[in-house]
Formats: sequence, C-alpha cells, structure tokens
Amino acid sequence: MILIVFKYLTPKGFRGITIYPFVFLSNKQDKDNLVFITHERIHLQQQLELLILPFYVWYVLEFLIRLVQYKNRREAYYNICFEREAYRYESDFLYLKKRKKWSFLKFLKKKS
Repeated sequence: MILIVFKYLTPKGFRGITIYPFVFLSNKQDKDNLVFITHERIHLQQQLELLILPFYVWYVLEFLIRLVQYKNRREAYYNICFEREAYRYESDFLYLKKRKKWSFLKFLKKKS
C-alpha cells in the first residue's frame, strides 16, 4: 500500500480513495489513523480478489443500482457491498489476517 496525500484527487466529502496500489488521502493526518487505514486496506484486498479493474466496474454498477434503490447518493454509497464490509470491519485490526476470500459477497443482501 502506497499512501499519497493529494486532496485534489479525492472526491468532495471523502477522506480518501483507493486505486490499487495507491491510497490517496485528502488529509495527511489520516496516515496515522489506524481505523481509516484498515478501511482502505480492506478495499485493496477486495480489488486484488476481483483482479482490480472488475472491482471498479462492479463498484460503479452497484452504486447506480443502489442509487435507484435508495434514491439518495449517501445511502447508495454506504450500501455498496465493498463499503459495507470495509465499514463493518475497519475497527478490527486483525480482520485482514482472518478474512476469507470474497467476504464482501455476504454484504450484497439489502440491509434489513
């Protein structure tokens, strides 16, 4: 993982964006934020499992589906399976050591 502080590449309202193998941060203080770094490392693992490019295609398509479903950009974002997994386990600093491949799939179901 290569951390780069470049606030102009991160979308407005976001603290960072992960584009394998880089994590672009809008704020250099996030380099020391273990929860944030764990969240982004989970995305790196997801990207590797999907051979990188398909991850981005899936991410955008699922965002669009969730946008139609929830009619709200923020809700759509938080309900993308990749984000649901990353937010769920970002505070579990051992998660990546025990994580099974394709774990994001269990987050595809709509929240009940």
